[in-house]
Amino acid sequence: MPELPEVEVIKNMIKSILKGKIINYSIIRTKKLKYVIPNNIIKIHNQKILDVKRRGRYIIIILLKNTIIIHLGMTGILSIINKNFHLYNKHDHIDLIIDNHLILRYTDIRKFGFWLWDIKNYKKNIFLKKLGPEPLKNDFNSLYLYNYTKKKNIAIKILLMDNKIVTGIGNIYANESLFLSKISPIRISNTLNLQEIKILVKNIKYILYQSIKHGGSTINNYKLPNDNTGKFSKYFFVYAKKDKLCQICKTKIIRIFQRNRSTFLCYKCQK
Repeated sequence: MPELPEVEVIKNMIKSILKGKIINYSIIRTKKLKYVIPNNIIKIHNQKILDVKRRGRYIIIILLKNTIIIHLGMTGILSIINKNFHLYNKHDHIDLIIDNHLILRYTDIRKFGFWLWDIKNYKKNIFLKKLGPEPLKNDFNSLYLYNYTKKKNIAIKILLMDNKIVTGIGNIYANESLFLSKISPIRISNTLNLQEIKILVKNIKYILYQSIKHGGSTINNYKLPNDNTGKFSKYFFVYAKKDKLCQICKTKIIRIFQRNRSTFLCYKCQK
């Protein structure tokens, strides 16, 4: 599943190409992804793209009076191709025809992603209004996170992946941030002191910024709209490195499971 850095990179690329352009019409090849595709998207006609934004893992295409909200699910891919490229496959579900020469294409093998049509004030959308602060914004800070950790008797990694507390960190970046902070992912959150939380918040922001810088982490189906892949997986410390040696202490990285998600850690470095 694309996480925050991947969605940010996709958003930036789409925005740089499509902002100010016109959606002439759509081609819809399936009636339903996770949810039924809204009729307003099916019948869209000559709508100008004013901006493209991101909230958590959602991409928001801002039109004059409305918004298109896109969630990529597990395997969703957005690509920008030339309209003269006529080939498509059974997993290419939505095409937005842009300025009569480009296509914004949505491909999704498992169809767990979805497209929504909403009013321009998208922040009130039922999916978006319950999200916690963005981890790269100033309102996600050490005092904010510390106040939550004191209330919770759960593993710190589980807390970081709760989108109501902080949105979009995801499994990969929770693993990496906790390693860099020398905090065990299974440690109960209310045992962390304020200094440890300060270090963790700093490293969350650092890891996310580094991933964005390198185009995200290509794991399984993630690709950029120009068909390139993200390069940040080259810089992983622990994620997907079971039985490889820790870069710090040379102890073998181990893999455990937390709520059915893989967790990777160095039991010697992380306490």
